[in-house]
Amino acid sequence: MTASEDALETKGRGRSWRDVDLRAVAPFAALALLLIVGALVNPNFIGITNLANVATRSAFIAIVAVGATFVISSGDLDLSVGSMVAFVASIMILFMNSGAIADPALMLAAAVALTVVIGGACGLLNGLITTVGKIEPFIATLGTMGIYRGLTTWLSQGGAITLREPELQALYRPAYFGTLFGVPIPIVVIFAVTIVAAFVLYRTRYGRHVVAVGSNSDVARYSGIPVNRVRTIAFVIQGLCVAIAVLLYVPRLGSTSATTGILWELQAITAVVVGGTALKGGAGRVWGTICGAFILELVGNIMLLSNFISEYLIGAIQGAIIIIAMLVQRSLVRKS
Repeated sequence: MTASEDALETKGRGRSWRDVDLRAVAPFAALALLLIVGALVNPNFIGITNLANVATRSAFIAIVAVGATFVISSGDLDLSVGSMVAFVASIMILFMNSGAIADPALMLAAAVALTVVIGGACGLLNGLITTVGKIEPFIATLGTMGIYRGLTTWLSQGGAITLREPELQALYRPAYFGTLFGVPIPIVVIFAVTIVAAFVLYRTRYGRHVVAVGSNSDVARYSGIPVNRVRTIAFVIQGLCVAIAVLLYVPRLGSTSATTGILWELQAITAVVVGGTALKGGAGRVWGTICGAFILELVGNIMLLSNFISEYLIGAIQGAIIIIAMLVQRSLVRKS
């Protein structure tokens, strides 16, 4: 039998369960299991209202984690996202408090544009330090984490920065608390960002380059792929996702401080890893990342609704989840 005939025969038999990528399916199976456990713990858990609240609260980490998917898929790591959220939110609120534009609508539009620019610029800085400066991303973003957090503390003078203008507060509030066709705005934003990110990662040349660079940067460079540009753009995408998360965060509380976003980097990385993206790079799963973010929020919600585990152990549980996720990934890689 020739190779072509064998291929045709294999195709004719169709795909079996062994052809399924377990690393892609595992997060959704875990999500389904959590939903069942939550329903058993508390009957109110499975209600539409509770699940909508859980998805809405997960919006910040989910959107930041989408950006982290690009950075991690390219073989890098960004530890500065939590500090970046605090810094960008501080700049946004200070600008709105400045009264530079009299019309509230124009002021809000300008603040949104400024937030996106600052977020992208912070991501660009991280990317350039890593690629042009040739500093390990762990060290580079550890440094910028301290810079962004320090600048936020300086801007807030150790306190909180609060949006003072009542008209702006009323105008901006629906961005988090409003709905679109009955669906909370943050949930709509999550899926809009994810659809765009999935298209970029799976359907564009840049997305293929991200995966190639994460798999083997040397081979990618010899293949003509501009490795440094690909990695830098990934950091910029991370910064833009941070800016989008800030746009939802500010109308929720109307203030920020130096403690804003603490440990968000851990949660974002956990969501990415739980979602099936390889921490060493070379494989990115955007929809899995969103699933991972939902899992983290569901775990916290189940802990709050039950009396089995103290809610003060949420951080410890999230740390355990990322370790378990890595062990599961390794076992699935060995089986594949």
